[in-house]
Amino acid sequence: MAKEKDTGRKLVAQNKKARHDYLILDTYECGLVLTGTEVKSLRQGRASLADGFVQIDDHEAWLHNVHVPEYTQGTWTNHSARRKRKLLMHRIEIDKLEQKSNESGHTIVPLALYFKGGRAKIEIALAKGKKEYDKRQTLREKQDRRETERAVSAVRRRQRA
Repeated sequence: MAKEKDTGRKLVAQNKKARHDYLILDTYECGLVLTGTEVKSLRQGRASLADGFVQIDDHEAWLHNVHVPEYTQGTWTNHSARRKRKLLMHRIEIDKLEQKSNESGHTIVPLALYFKGGRAKIEIALAKGKKEYDKRQTLREKQDRRETERAVSAVRRRQRA
């Protein structure tokens, strides 16, 4: 009997700083080529996308600097924690990303690492670096949005009472 696959999305790691430091232009979902101990380590919910980036070499997308710690019960076959990993994408997507990332100021960053239907997936984004004043403006907008939500909820609470 075939085992039913979980279709939900189980988040392993998220790169919140990327959304703060970069203006996200386009996002893509990719598969990853992983070893067995990497998958086991990811299933324990251990990974860091903080310094990660994607580079395209010979029409292949590679994920660099993502830290997947060694599996604790692993043997001599354990993986290297910061090795480069191949991304599984369609050729058209890779060509489009390569063309756009060669433009000045553009880069490709990982946003989230998760399991979907039992398979490890990564969400990457074509991004453009923000200037310092853009970051301050984004924080100000976020703070203003929070303040208006608080005010609205306070008014609703007073109306109920």
